[in-house]
Order: sequence, then structure tokens, then C-alpha cells
Amino acid sequence: MEILSSRVLIRPSDPAASRRFYRDVLGLAIYREFGDPASPSMVFFLGNGLLEVSGTKEDIDPRGVSLWLQVRDVAAEQQRLTDAGVQILRAPKQEFWGLIEMWIADPDGIKIVIVQIPDDHPLRRDQRNLTS
Repeated sequence: MEILSSRVLIRPSDPAASRRFYRDVLGLAIYREFGDPASPSMVFFLGNGLLEVSGTKEDIDPRGVSLWLQVRDVAAEQQRLTDAGVQILRAPKQEFWGLIEMWIADPDGIKIVIVQIPDDHPLRRDQRNLTS
């Protein structure tokens, strides 16, 4: 699997407290914010990686931690992983935020989100050249 980008996802029980901790206490720089401006999800620079603090623990996974792996072609990875005997927890689906996501899990049950960013998605455009 060729990984183009990755991040660790944390689904905290108290999102505001976690945002403050990573931003203000640890002093991590913000890579991007998204979602509700009153309670934004944040992606922080984490050395050579990224840390996303979004959603809540109860929303997605009771463990509260998952991996986000960007690939070129989710459908091809679905076939390759199925052929390798990996259980697909959720088939590829385009989310309302525009990314195509498929879910699998590692042997310990940690969720892995396999993501494809469509060619027309804003993450593919250089935002510096857009005018308001």
C-alpha cells in the first residue's frame, strides 16, 4: 500500500479540553481547522506527522484512537485487502465532506480509515491562490 499522507485521530471525551491541551499546553501548531466554527475539529503538526482532534469518543470508536491513511485509489486497496483476507468493516463511501473513506481494523481492533481525496476536493487545491 502506498501511503500518501497519514495522521493519528483522537476522538476525545471532552473535545474542548483536548483542543486546549494540545494547542495551549503542549503548544502544537495548527495545521488546519474544519467543521463547526464554535467547536472546530483541529489537525495539529506532530513532528513528522499529524494529530487530528475531532468528534467524540462515543461518536465513532470507544477506544478513541484510529489511524487515517491516504491512498491514491481506495477501490484498488479494497480489492487488494480483501484478497489478503482483511475484513472490510465499511466499504468505500464518499462522505458529506467529500472524502472517500473505507474502514478496516488492525489485529487489536484499532480502526484504520483508508482515505482517497477526489481530484476536485478543496484539499487538492492550493488555497493561497483563491480569492474571497
